Amino acid sequence: MANHLSKESYIYAMDKANKPAMTLQSGSQVVIDTYDCFQNQITSNDTTFQAIDWDQINPATGPIFVEGAQPGDILKVKIDNIELGERGVMVVGPGLGVMGDEIKNFTAKIIPIQDNKAIFNDKLALPLNPMIGVIGVAPEKEAVNNGTPGAHGGNMDTKLITTGAILYFPVFQEGALFALGDLHAAMGDGEIGVSGIEIPAKVTVMLEVIKGHSLNFPVLENEEGVASLVSMKSLDDAANLAVKEMIHLLRPHTDLSLEEFTMLMSAAGDSQISQIVDPLKTARFFVPRAILEAYNIELFQEGAN
Repeated sequence: MANHLSKESYIYAMDKANKPAMTLQSGSQVVIDTYDCFQNQITSNDTTFQAIDWDQINPATGPIFVEGAQPGDILKVKIDNIELGERGVMVVGPGLGVMGDEIKNFTAKIIPIQDNKAIFNDKLALPLNPMIGVIGVAPEKEAVNNGTPGAHGGNMDTKLITTGAILYFPVFQEGALFALGDLHAAMGDGEIGVSGIEIPAKVTVMLEVIKGHSLNFPVLENEEGVASLVSMKSLDDAANLAVKEMIHLLRPHTDLSLEEFTMLMSAAGDSQISQIVDPLKTARFFVPRAILEAYNIELFQEGAN
């Protein structure tokens, strides 16, 4: 019988003090139910700002204690499936997102999901990109609320975090204390309005502890390539550090000098924005799989550094 974690086991912050909701062996698969980021409080287009308890935002289901995970290890998270709910919600308002200095009214919008599309209005149905906004492990030091990303993951709001992707997280605490939430039916790079199409979901992941390797920030791998995910106070700093993290990760697998490898990254790599609306901004540096294949790079293999 598959492991299953109910959305009723949730946290509002990634924290080493959180009591595990479940303990799993490394290599286990688990199905995780989630609320939307508003904890399903928005029930109609008429929902007001005052009607929402803003202390109940970004619940993440968990945490899961993964046996064998120790500080300095890596937690590998393979996203096997995302099953979305029947409708999503979006909001904009004063002080929220890039346009928050111009928007005068808090506005909520219910967005039905039909025939694998998000029905924005009677003229426009958007393609779905089911993705996870909040995903990560307990941080090294004090608690980090689920609205904020960091080296531990958290609210990275990165649209590449979808079915088929593999995430690698640095482990800071025994058991890693993994949790996820804040699913989106669709979201553009930047999440400029402060919400994607927020939606409850059921997520199936495989959790595995990797020994003998370590990371400073999360790394994502998919069929197209690999990306470093870095969150910092400024987008400039996040983008620059994402480049450095990727170069330091990949170059040791090649026979290229730092000078040559930097040329290669400038020719073939892409600096990309994940989100620009959270307390820390998240950028990623993406390298296509052809580069990995040319140098037979397989990340975090046992016995390889």
